[in-house]
Amino acid sequence: MKQNSANLCPKPYGCSVEVTLSVIGGKWKGAILYHLFSGALRFNELRKLFPDITQRMLTLQLRELENSGIVHREVYPQVPPKVEYSLTPFGETLRPIIYSMRDWGEQYTNEVIAKSQQVE
Repeated sequence: MKQNSANLCPKPYGCSVEVTLSVIGGKWKGAILYHLFSGALRFNELRKLFPDITQRMLTLQLRELENSGIVHREVYPQVPPKVEYSLTPFGETLRPIIYSMRDWGEQYTNEVIAKSQQVE
């Protein structure tokens, strides 16, 4: 007997994919996570990696990832204040997902370039 996958999904989401996208979806979160796989980064280091993101948006995205238990924010008691962002152990479980997204993005980009060159 086939089980209805909708019954397995946490409320109020329609399916588990919605849950995942609610945590890592959007323009910036996946890219932030990708760079944090290399190690802890300070806020300004992240700003340099994403010149098109506003300070407010980066702060918002980091807070959402922190509230989701994906990113850890470490504040060091010094002057000037030092804050580093790193992945939690649970955040590390996203590595294969984010790397798969990276690989698919590269494949898609290559496919689009190949098609555009055939047209010319």
